Amino acid sequence: MQIETFIANAPKVELHVHLEGAIPARTLLKLAQKNNIALPVRTLEEVKDWYQFRDFPDFNEKYILISNCIQNSDDIYLIGKEFLEGQAAQHIVHSEVTYTAYTHTKQWRIPMLEQISALMEASRWAEQYLGVSMRLIIDIARETAPHEGTLVAKAAVAGMAQGVVALGLGGYEVGYPPGRFVEAFELAREAGLPRILHAGETAGASSIRQALEVGDPLRIGHGVRCLEDADLVAGLRERQIPLEVCPTSNVCLGLVPDMFHHPLPRLLQENLFVTINSDDPALFSTSLIQEYTRIQQTFDYSISDLQKLMVNGVHASFLSQERKSSLVQEIDILAAREN
Repeated sequence: MQIETFIANAPKVELHVHLEGAIPARTLLKLAQKNNIALPVRTLEEVKDWYQFRDFPDFNEKYILISNCIQNSDDIYLIGKEFLEGQAAQHIVHSEVTYTAYTHTKQWRIPMLEQISALMEASRWAEQYLGVSMRLIIDIARETAPHEGTLVAKAAVAGMAQGVVALGLGGYEVGYPPGRFVEAFELAREAGLPRILHAGETAGASSIRQALEVGDPLRIGHGVRCLEDADLVAGLRERQIPLEVCPTSNVCLGLVPDMFHHPLPRLLQENLFVTINSDDPALFSTSLIQEYTRIQQTFDYSISDLQKLMVNGVHASFLSQERKSSLVQEIDILAAREN
């Protein structure tokens, strides 16, 4: 019971969560009906079943249809507000949210800066009424053209004053190397905007090497397949580059057959900088609390083990040093009380 209480009550930070992949079934149904989007399902239970997918391409297809239900800044404010309500309920006090703004610009001509503004309005509401915060990682989808990636980078740089903390790169790695977006990464670098690249998920260790060389990322999204290359592991350990590990996502997308075979224990044994995240919680039927609970039950982790992972999340964030110190102290006090 002490471990369950600790997981629930500790102030948590989440670094790898896609806003569009966090939309609950009830909200998707509401948006689809409001915007006259024909879904292949009609009832809440059918939507929940439809959220299940076969493989990454099927997942991606559903992700695009979900995004298509978001048609204006009011919709964007709604999903931001409801997301933050869900984070607050889990005592996730700060979230650095990956958001693919260009998809909505392309589908419904919503200016990217208008989208950023709507989400940060939701964040200000949440800070005032819920005591939780959100910052944005504006994401380039690998499947987009290089010039479109540059447009995303320009919007991300322009949004830095509003709450954009990084330029991201996500999507299917195979066939879409990060080198396609050199111009976008350089634009962000010149502006002082950090880069956070997904790598080592649907492709192997070489994908992580490319991400490090081309994007010079502050953190790596996923990165679990680094274990395929001992020299890469040594480099990640030496530089202490945070890995945004999403265990349930890796199981759902077939990287591993089940949680028991997840490489998390090996990553920790290699003294890599690991954080725990939910990725697309609605689509993977998970939450950050469930992620911590599943790894604890699977690997028999102690409160001290979970405490270290939570503290890693705090340290890898863009929060101020003062806020980080305060949160670490809160986590440490709660861990001592529950131990």
